[in-house]
Amino acid sequence: MLKAIVVGASGYTGAELAHFLTRHPEIELAGLYVSEGSLDKGKKLSELYGNLVNVVDLPLQPLGNHDIKSVCEGIDIVILATAHEVSHNLAPLFLAQDTVVFDLSGAFRVQSAGFYDKFYGFTHQFPELLDKAVYGLAEWNDQAVKNTDLIAVPGCYTTASLTALKPLAEAGLIKQGCKPTINATSGVSGAGRKANVASSFCEVSLQPYGVFTHRHKPEIDQHLGLPVVFTPHLGSFKRGILASINVVLKDGVTSQQVNQAYQDAYADKPIVRLMEGTYPALKNVVGTPYCDLGWAIEGEDLVVFSAIDNLLKGASSQAIQCINLRFGFDITTSLL
Repeated sequence: MLKAIVVGASGYTGAELAHFLTRHPEIELAGLYVSEGSLDKGKKLSELYGNLVNVVDLPLQPLGNHDIKSVCEGIDIVILATAHEVSHNLAPLFLAQDTVVFDLSGAFRVQSAGFYDKFYGFTHQFPELLDKAVYGLAEWNDQAVKNTDLIAVPGCYTTASLTALKPLAEAGLIKQGCKPTINATSGVSGAGRKANVASSFCEVSLQPYGVFTHRHKPEIDQHLGLPVVFTPHLGSFKRGILASINVVLKDGVTSQQVNQAYQDAYADKPIVRLMEGTYPALKNVVGTPYCDLGWAIEGEDLVVFSAIDNLLKGASSQAIQCINLRFGFDITTSLL
């Protein structure tokens, strides 16, 4: 049986990861770690998340760089649910201990060092790891995920958007020179567990943010191979993302071609559900690992709707999909 640890386990995503790993039949959850300065160190995870009482009662142990060698003894899998700069510094240390690293931050998602200066505010020190890292969009990069030890799990907005757009781009159905326009709304859990007035439930109203500056926009551009217009919104609900995406199709593209593109991409992918005769709704995906897709066509105009749970398909459950791919387990193991 493989052994896994979660670093940054006190956050929403870390808790979801711990829950998935606990019920994974091929993996033992061997440890939960937080930073040495965390106020949660020493507490059981179930003290922070009551739904995990008698499910995940492991303590949150403090982790310093000097501890990594001893922590990694007998460990196969390290999952980093940490801030971008923290993952940037920790991933090389864990890789040096012959573990497979699954990073949920943005530290290794884009293979351009200058991207990090502009959008993340730090200079990337490991260009060789950027070249090695595989983007963990599970339905699209499954073969590459199987052959690397560093998997960069995509962001939540990018997962919803790319899952909707890649079948169209791969089939060559998008009109040249016309940027897909993505309007996506996320629940406040996307901002993390740390207290912040801007994401406080009592302060949040439905509103746009990060207009033309959000770091997921260039991430989508790179992995789609086309530029997009992306506007994120913050909604006054806990979790989930709904993306509404406008696409201009090439002249003569039919609804049958669009339908076929989605069938070709996802007919054998159990985590992506194609809606027939209806459109995605958050109530149907929150608490599940699914991405639901629906679309409508009028002439050359296509509107695609994509719904995910931002903490699951947008983070933790997609990481589990990547773990399953990397180690040869069924893609839905522990998820369904």
